[in-house]
Amino acid sequence: MQILVVGCVYHYFQNTFSFPGLGGSRQDQFSLFPSSSPRINSQSPIQNNKFLEVPQIVWGLNNQKIAFARACLTARLLNRTLLMPSLSASLFYKEVDLLEPVAFDKIFKFEEFNSRCKGFIQLGRFSDLTNQTEPFELHKGSGRKWTVERDMDQLKQCKKDPIDQAEVIRIIGKNPFLWHDHWPVKDYAKIFECLNVVDEISAEANKVVSQIQKISGELKSGNETNSHVPYVAVHMRIEKDWMIHCKKLEQRSNISQICSSKEEIMERVAKIGGLQKPVIVYLAIADSLLEDSSF
Repeated sequence: MQILVVGCVYHYFQNTFSFPGLGGSRQDQFSLFPSSSPRINSQSPIQNNKFLEVPQIVWGLNNQKIAFARACLTARLLNRTLLMPSLSASLFYKEVDLLEPVAFDKIFKFEEFNSRCKGFIQLGRFSDLTNQTEPFELHKGSGRKWTVERDMDQLKQCKKDPIDQAEVIRIIGKNPFLWHDHWPVKDYAKIFECLNVVDEISAEANKVVSQIQKISGELKSGNETNSHVPYVAVHMRIEKDWMIHCKKLEQRSNISQICSSKEEIMERVAKIGGLQKPVIVYLAIADSLLEDSSF
């Protein structure tokens, strides 16, 4: 059984890659790289002179995609253009003050998103602002008493004057992932289909595909020239704050065998039961975190 190990700094990207045509399971077929461009029409055009600004979008890429879509749908409800949000490239989960912001257009193609989602969602840049009015700061409610109904009522009030006269409505408070959800799954799916990662990221994914294909070619027998050797993708979730906790636990317990090493993970993955051989195991782990001695 061949193991292909990919260590990533931005390891959360690995959770959404798929490699069609390489024999992967159906559970791993959702991709960041859509094969077609959806054309979506909206009954009411999005205003390009009124905007919604949202807090930084954080956590893993899947959560960030959901949060981004929720921000988009909130802007759509308000009939406003969503100002390009700041995503997060941090490997932290709980230490919010240590989050590393990254611009949306460093991860996803900005113009292509607007083209794909034209008539449904519109993204804008801060350079589009005229700053002729003061932003209206909308403080999101929280707690058990802040119900879905109260949240929707608050949003509907923002569609009325004098709030709607503001060029920018700036939402203050929680990361959009934690906002109440008012929209059907199909609306989220439309937005996900409009997302396409920048060429630098897709090039890295292509390197993985090429390596899998290379190993597949080496493993095929002479009678199987037209078939692919199947692969299994294993994504090891490793967060920086998890590693800090693990190392501190080792120190308190005076035990040095709690945190797994890269070699130990590879050895265990190689022993996955029930796999028909030959098979390629694509293992995505954050090498830099596993081998960081500064914790």
